[in-house]
Amino acid sequence: MAGTKQNGTGTLAANGQNGYKVIGTRPVRPDGVDKVTGRAVYAADVQMTGLLHGFVLRSPHAHAHIRSIDTSKAEALPGVRAVVTAADLPEAEDKVEDLGEGAINLKYLSDNVLASEKVLYHGHAVAAVAATSPHIAEEAAGLIEVDYELLPPVMTVDDALADDAPILLETLRTDSMGEVGAEQTNLASVFSHQRGDLDAGFAGAHLVVDRTYRTETVHQGYIEPHAATALYSADGQIIIWTSTQGSFAVRGQVCEILKIPVSRLKVVPTEIGGGFGGKINVYVEPVAVILSQKAGYEPVKIVMSRADVLAATGPTSGSNIRVKIGVDADGKISAALAELYYEAGAYPGSPVGAAANVSLAPYAIDNLQVDGYDIVVNRPRSAAYRAPGGTNVAFAVESVVDELAEKLDMDPAEFRILNGAKENDRRPDGLQYARIGQIETVEAIRDSEHYQSPLEGKYRGRGIASGYWNNWGGQSSATAVLNPDGTVNLNEASTDIGGTRASIAMQLAEAMDIEYEQVKARVVDTDTVSYNDVTGGSRTTFATGLAAYNLGRQLLKEMKSRLADQWEVAAGDVSYEEGTFSAGSESVSFAEAAGLVQREEPLMASSTVHPQDFGPGFSTQCVDIEVDPDTGKITILRYTIAQDVGKAIHPSYVEGQMQGGVAQGIGWAINEEYIYDDEGRLLNASLLDYRMPTSLDLPMIETIMVEVPHPAHPYGVRGVGEVNIVPPAGAVANAVFQATGVRMDKLPISPANLLEAMWAKEAEAAELVPGDD
Repeated sequence: MAGTKQNGTGTLAANGQNGYKVIGTRPVRPDGVDKVTGRAVYAADVQMTGLLHGFVLRSPHAHAHIRSIDTSKAEALPGVRAVVTAADLPEAEDKVEDLGEGAINLKYLSDNVLASEKVLYHGHAVAAVAATSPHIAEEAAGLIEVDYELLPPVMTVDDALADDAPILLETLRTDSMGEVGAEQTNLASVFSHQRGDLDAGFAGAHLVVDRTYRTETVHQGYIEPHAATALYSADGQIIIWTSTQGSFAVRGQVCEILKIPVSRLKVVPTEIGGGFGGKINVYVEPVAVILSQKAGYEPVKIVMSRADVLAATGPTSGSNIRVKIGVDADGKISAALAELYYEAGAYPGSPVGAAANVSLAPYAIDNLQVDGYDIVVNRPRSAAYRAPGGTNVAFAVESVVDELAEKLDMDPAEFRILNGAKENDRRPDGLQYARIGQIETVEAIRDSEHYQSPLEGKYRGRGIASGYWNNWGGQSSATAVLNPDGTVNLNEASTDIGGTRASIAMQLAEAMDIEYEQVKARVVDTDTVSYNDVTGGSRTTFATGLAAYNLGRQLLKEMKSRLADQWEVAAGDVSYEEGTFSAGSESVSFAEAAGLVQREEPLMASSTVHPQDFGPGFSTQCVDIEVDPDTGKITILRYTIAQDVGKAIHPSYVEGQMQGGVAQGIGWAINEEYIYDDEGRLLNASLLDYRMPTSLDLPMIETIMVEVPHPAHPYGVRGVGEVNIVPPAGAVANAVFQATGVRMDKLPISPANLLEAMWAKEAEAAELVPGDD
């Protein structure tokens, strides 16, 4: 590939640094020392005088009416300072607001925090206690008496759409492309993206593959449980310390639930121990606030248990997916249809909309239709999970793509190159691409030593898959203060997940042509900077980095102007190169200038950006596996990911994001799923039983960074944190076919599921062999 070179680690990196001083280097992250020495403050570490401890009582049932709640015994227990239920919350409005990474009905948001009339999933919060110790709070919660009228659980898409299905939400009506139906239903919404002539495309196809797939519910798997501390002061001012991906999202949700003005609430984001989209919605924050108020304005801290996190916070959606694709004799796609049925959990809002947008996005297709269905079931309300909805549909699409290539006797990489999306092509929803790198990622895999090397041995297979994800713009704000010693204080509100403090600071340093160490980056609270969208949607390094770039340009412009006044020259006559300002015979270093320009007043800058240009991210991945035919266990032998990263600001962090996304995608492919009993109770609500991959399960994941610059960013940045999780399930499934001859139609490809499929194939083969008379 032009403009790239292979280095010793197997990573495809840009030649040199393209003239950059800071970008492309690998400095130490600003929060690194605090985290490795244990000084970093996470949400559960918050301590203060008079701190009370909260505990949330959760439903043991998946679906039931709440007849009554008796809290008298809990309130009488010594040490208990407050008990709350949904009756302590203001009546929520039945309206939809965008308060995080997507719109939500405020009534549903409030009911999810504390159930009012019904519980809708095992683990649904029904009451909460604040007491002088965690043990007393838990004991008191056990004394609360809840009278339930049990209802049949509705656990899957098929259950929810059955003619005699119990209704979860009595007020829910189907929204079909803006037209709202009259009947009660579990189908929240229906939509369709259509382009070209689908029937003609299939009619003229040389080959058509039509398959259906099932994926199960999985969790983000962040290691730090949800935790929050709230202090409701007697003057009405409120502070929340919490682990969140968006402090302004928390502020918006809490203020809407509790009906308080935003001016009364300050949200302080602590360090965060993982999120992956799961720490955008609020769960314990509003509860801690009302407990603090009811307990006499004492601070209250709530820390979720691991079981609560798995049972009661938002996982991703299970789904039923149909994919039908036709091709001509040369392998060119002539038509494609995708039908996506996504489980939203207890309330509407699955990521089916995003899934529809990305479903066929790696390919140029003239005739297509994508239909989406958002369906409520008795599971926790779904939340974002790293490219939400993308992994489900990519598993289905990439399985069909691989089968088409196999039936055409085409190399699967060449099939993807032939049909690959490029500049000016469109996503299923019509969004037109600017410069993108999908084909380049496939070429990088095709040309890699991994793909070109032989794979020998029985029950071994190699699979590839491609994937797409949006790089959302969103709103970001930041401020910068120039210090007299030549350092710059950078204040921004994007929670640091994956090293964004460093990547944003690096862009400011590059814009000002100073050393990275001269920038002191901080993540601040909601009172310190203007509005900032969540750390999610692959937006932070792109959008908040753009704000930092603007800050750097503003500061330099003002420094030149003030120096020009002092030197009595025109501002345009002041030049700045390699850390030195000069005009005629005058010349000062950056550090000297920082002192000179602030003799009369300090120098600071602020920037708010709201970029509308999406920067699509693509990835193609290759995996080698081995299957144990006796147990069905899959062993990952080798894995390579190629990803269009735009420009790798900090290559180590980019590599880490790529490897982390792949690791989670492999877990989704072969291990992870929620297991419920017939009554809708979650059976594997622990990390012992909900098994995620560890370092013992995976080889070193090889990374190839493909740099196709984003045209709407001064450094070409694309978000890199999400698309990497999209292809793994499809790649593993395609490798399983090569190893066993079995096409898997459901996730996870667990030992039990794979053995069942292998036995079924053997039985089918035996039936085809004529027997003796």
